[in-house]
Amino acid sequence: MQNIISLAKRRGFIFPGSEIYGGLAGTWDYGPMGVLLKNNVKSRWWRDMVQMRTDIVGVDAAIIMNPRAWEASGHTQAFTDPLVECKLCHRRFRSDKEEQVKEHEQEHGGTTEWTDPKTFNLLVKTYLGVVENNQALAYLRGEITNGAQVNFKNIVNSSRVRVPFGIAQIGKAFRNEITPGNFTFRSIEFEQMEVQFYIKPEEREGERWFEYWKQNRMDWYLGLGMKKENLRFRDHAPDEISHYAKAATDIEYHAPFGWSEFMGIHHRGDWDLKRHQEYSGEDMTYRDPDTGEEFIPWDIETSAGVDRSVLFLLIDAYRQEENRVVLGLHPALAPFQVAVFPLVRNNEMIVKKAQELFGMLQPRFMTDWDDRGNVGKRYYAQDEIGTPFCVTVDHQSLEDGTVTVRDRDTMLQDRVKMEELPKYLQERIYGE
Repeated sequence: MQNIISLAKRRGFIFPGSEIYGGLAGTWDYGPMGVLLKNNVKSRWWRDMVQMRTDIVGVDAAIIMNPRAWEASGHTQAFTDPLVECKLCHRRFRSDKEEQVKEHEQEHGGTTEWTDPKTFNLLVKTYLGVVENNQALAYLRGEITNGAQVNFKNIVNSSRVRVPFGIAQIGKAFRNEITPGNFTFRSIEFEQMEVQFYIKPEEREGERWFEYWKQNRMDWYLGLGMKKENLRFRDHAPDEISHYAKAATDIEYHAPFGWSEFMGIHHRGDWDLKRHQEYSGEDMTYRDPDTGEEFIPWDIETSAGVDRSVLFLLIDAYRQEENRVVLGLHPALAPFQVAVFPLVRNNEMIVKKAQELFGMLQPRFMTDWDDRGNVGKRYYAQDEIGTPFCVTVDHQSLEDGTVTVRDRDTMLQDRVKMEELPKYLQERIYGE
């Protein structure tokens, strides 16, 4: 992990939040490379979930909701962690994290005394209103699910969706985590990518769609180049299934700190829509426009952590070779898809030709410009941030209009005509 954390800061992927003020535990800032990678992951997800399907539509719901919505979803009662406090230093830990509790005891020579476990709500409180002593309690959302559920009828009534259909959403969520840690894995502020997929309330349909989305999501991460041996399903045991779920499965990644969940598939049944119907008084019944059949749909949820996905993609792509460090990211996810080099920076004709090429590629691909030092060092710098292709304009380019294209993974080089370069790159980056 130290290699990943070091690379993330050195190359501008991820910085500690508010670092110049000593930081704030569990918060992280994405730098120039990190924000490009994160946006590419989200764009790929939206493309595959919404753009390339006819049965899923999108929503972008508010972060702050009517507090009644969180009562309906059970978060004000059930969204808790068991908490113990060290009587010596008054630091608090989750009592179910035995390794962290033992490590803290060792720090005090094994003499630590603990309070009895107490439940601690993870919702982050905020207050609305301009008068200091007359403000209304609200919450920053602890997950983005509710935004889709409360808009179910709005979306049915305003669009042409028919069951089965899904509502997709990407957005920030906040949790008052007691023990944030393992870099960005457990954070106070994080981002989620979710689809709530509504189906007919039939056992056979529930089983079919639950299995479909399990495999669909596993295949998606494999399609991004993640190693199959580092991914697995883990079904929730009966005593750990959430209050809203009929069944639940996690996709876990074999991280340096152990197998860890970053994607969940949950059979939520009709729990959410019925609860919101009860608490809001709004009828959540769906009427089939063809048959006239009426029912409250079941919901199969796929929920992925954006930050955890980015972290595990970085870990999975990282490799150290004899004389270089490489981030073998999928070409479509890499912060820069291509870098353009003038062979030398003191030859006006070569620099001008390279600038022309840069201008041609920039509208089509995220393109970097690098004219520092020798070409070999530039290659290795681009390898570290995951750039799949580097293009060098040299003396031969002035003669015949060809350039050298160097592949990140094989380090092999091709001579390609400049006018053919966009198609060459498009095929290798996006497979089109």
